[in-house]
Amino acid sequence: MKIFRNFTLLLSFVLLSQLSWGQSVTEPRISMRLDSARFNDFVKDVERQTGYFFYYDAARFDSLTIDLEVKDQTIRTVLEQVFRGSDFTYAIDAYKRVYITEGQKIITQFQPGLFNPNSGDGNEAITYATPDNAAQEKLLSTAESKVHDIGIKRYKITPGNSSITGYIRSAVTGEPVVGAAIFIESPSIGVTTDALGFYSLTIPRGKQKLKIKSFGMRETQRQVILYSDGKLDIEMRESVIALKEVSVKAGMDKNVVGTQMGQVKLTIKDLKQVPTVFGETDLLRTVLTLPGVKSVGENSTGLNVRGGSTDQNLIQFNDAVIYNPSHLFGFFSAFNPDILKDVELYKSTIPSKFGGRLSSVLDINSRDGNKKKFVASGGIGLVTGRLTVEGPIIKDKTSFIIGGRSTYSSWLLGRLDDAKYNNSSASFYDVNANISHEINEKNSIYLTGYMSKDRFKLFGDTTYSYQNQLASIKWKHTFNTKLYGEFTASHSKYNYQMESQGLPLNAFDLKFDINQSQFKADFNYVLHPKHTLDFGVSSIYYKLHPGLFSPKGGESLVIQEELQQEQALESAIYLEDKFEVNPRLSITAGLRYSFYQYLGPRTVNKYVPGFPIDKIYEDGTQEYAAGKKIKGYGGPEYRLSLRYTIYDNLALKVSYNTLRQYIHLLTNTMTVSPTDIWKLSDQFIKPQTGDQISVGLYKNLRGNKIEVSLEGYYKNIQNFLDYKGGDSLIMNPRIEAAVLGTRGKAYGVEFMVKKLTGKLNGWLGYTYSRTLLRALDRESPDAPNKGNYYPSNYDKPHDFTMITNYRLSHRFSISFNFTYSTGRPYTPPIGKYIIDGAQRVYYADRNQFRIPDYYRTDLAVNIEGNHRVKKLAHSSWTLAVYNLLGRKNPSSVYFQTQNGMVNGYQLSIFGQPIPTITYNFRF
Repeated sequence: MKIFRNFTLLLSFVLLSQLSWGQSVTEPRISMRLDSARFNDFVKDVERQTGYFFYYDAARFDSLTIDLEVKDQTIRTVLEQVFRGSDFTYAIDAYKRVYITEGQKIITQFQPGLFNPNSGDGNEAITYATPDNAAQEKLLSTAESKVHDIGIKRYKITPGNSSITGYIRSAVTGEPVVGAAIFIESPSIGVTTDALGFYSLTIPRGKQKLKIKSFGMRETQRQVILYSDGKLDIEMRESVIALKEVSVKAGMDKNVVGTQMGQVKLTIKDLKQVPTVFGETDLLRTVLTLPGVKSVGENSTGLNVRGGSTDQNLIQFNDAVIYNPSHLFGFFSAFNPDILKDVELYKSTIPSKFGGRLSSVLDINSRDGNKKKFVASGGIGLVTGRLTVEGPIIKDKTSFIIGGRSTYSSWLLGRLDDAKYNNSSASFYDVNANISHEINEKNSIYLTGYMSKDRFKLFGDTTYSYQNQLASIKWKHTFNTKLYGEFTASHSKYNYQMESQGLPLNAFDLKFDINQSQFKADFNYVLHPKHTLDFGVSSIYYKLHPGLFSPKGGESLVIQEELQQEQALESAIYLEDKFEVNPRLSITAGLRYSFYQYLGPRTVNKYVPGFPIDKIYEDGTQEYAAGKKIKGYGGPEYRLSLRYTIYDNLALKVSYNTLRQYIHLLTNTMTVSPTDIWKLSDQFIKPQTGDQISVGLYKNLRGNKIEVSLEGYYKNIQNFLDYKGGDSLIMNPRIEAAVLGTRGKAYGVEFMVKKLTGKLNGWLGYTYSRTLLRALDRESPDAPNKGNYYPSNYDKPHDFTMITNYRLSHRFSISFNFTYSTGRPYTPPIGKYIIDGAQRVYYADRNQFRIPDYYRTDLAVNIEGNHRVKKLAHSSWTLAVYNLLGRKNPSSVYFQTQNGMVNGYQLSIFGQPIPTITYNFRF
């Protein structure tokens, strides 16, 4: 007992001594004066004065500078002063260790009462707090740790599968997270979200751990007990990715495991990394860097995809068709980059829900707008300016985004020394407005409006203008966990106008317009975990005014002329099944059946049977009343693709498509022109048809960080329209006599390597392809090249593109492009002859010569602002040089007769380096 008493006294003495010592120890004091010092220097000074040790990610602090003057202050006081107004925070543990983090504060000790059973219900979650988003962080942390009951709760869980559906959204903006992967690991089952952030996952009932990953977002998870079909919405937060390479495996292996071929998806981040001619992010210019996608010239954004003409691409913006996707002679695309979310290009496996075009689908989606707070962004460049405003109408339910863009190029032209430019003008604008509204958990509405206009006059007295207008409304309804539908109504209009007033007696006004009204219903049904059905219907009503030529002004002697209005109805029904036969083999098979009716009222020309369609063989007319069917077409379109996984990261894919196109673009110019004419199929002009087979190998390297693909294709085209030499396409009442039907073939090989993560990222693509045409009537005197195959205007066999981006730090990055392609074909004069006393020029066979090869290098430097959160505006600068080497790439070759001699000339659009600077801001 005596020993025990002495031991107790000794222990009490030690504890009291330790307690009094701990109370007497004072926290170290700091005195320093810093002027624009680096954070690393600040840390070293504090460690030297206090003996504390700092732990932080140096890369996140490379842009932080410190101005500080303190005297005899504690370390906590100093850190509070340094980080005030920023998103950085700190935590200090009992061992003199200081942890500096951004956005998330580390908790260095358990919450009081955590292990006290009487302190609460025992279900309180440990949360991580941030200065501005504590509530969001608490919700996210609680959502990860709690167990979510899905479906109707039962005492006993029956074996089998059930479905979980819901939306994955950003916790910061409330916008959908597109392409997010949600999956379980055992058994391995997963899906990705669609363009609206919606997912439907069918998994075994019982306790499961859902993992959710998306590139650029912080990985999260949910603990669920699945009793029956149910709903679970998930929010994700953005993550600041360190400069070291990061691999997000889930979802990134779609290159290998998906059945899609020739499908490329680009986010707005990808688009912003490609230097362009005037420094502004350009969607179409970026798409042109992809394998298999070309254009005929530097001043054209018309897309030629796998041997197809520019009219064979279905370009739609939020489900509404846009007919002319370019501004300012093709130098700019018609889409404001600040409102874009992503773009998806289909060129091999075209889903059954798409139809009406032969070559490709370019599906462009805009953002919904921030559902949490009001934000403004924009940019000012040498030629254009833009502004976008977005925010919540009803927080977390309804949001809007409005964007506008315009140019001041006319102001610049007026200040050039050359008189011909002083009298020229060029301007454009576009306006976007979107509203998204979540009615309830099963119903959402999306509204889109878009308008653009171009007006220009160059070197003469003729003014050209053209305009796009479109509107769409989409209703998404979830019937149950296995079935949802999207119902979309849209209207698109394109018109152009050409006017001249230089000579009052000949002053004229020429107008053209095409209108398209569409309704479609698309459904998705999960029949079985291995079977997913897509099905739906669509209908399009076309109304086209081919031309109105009228006098302008009271002195004009021009006689008014108007071509007959055209109208037609195109409808379709489709069904597609995505079937996973086994883990190695997947098949997607679809059938689309389209119907087309060319309708009255109309007076139709008749021609003598058995003779060519020509004015000299005209044989009267025939009248058709309003709504009367003049001619009908239709037929099945087959869509088939399969994927066989040879081993985990190598797959073989095969696809076959047949397609029909009932609308044509008539042109006799090399590039897309505002005066090109759209024409509906009628009793003389048949629909274009085509079929394509593709075979490809797909492989992922280095943990899905690098994607490699090799695709070969062969395509047949029927009833493609080419022009007859010497005929006019504008204001021609017998347009069927000015064109000739051709058949075409296109074949090629495409190779692509893509790396989208890490400090160095980008892609490299090479394409070898040929596109050849031949008249259907090879014996016709109008058949080019004596009825033999000849290269199309956009036949460019070799094409190589390299896009590279290197991030030096979180603030600085460099982008570099290199492009090479074979020169496009042209038809030169090769001789002269005299007929009826007049000298004529004799031309070579069509497109048998080529302009010189094209190559170009571009360089851009992107500078981000500092990372302080509480600023008036977050800004960035882009310094770029287009055509860095100043190569005079010929855009076209033309010929002029002067003093009896035929002289040839090459025209270069950009024959010298074009430096640009753009300032981007975000409030």
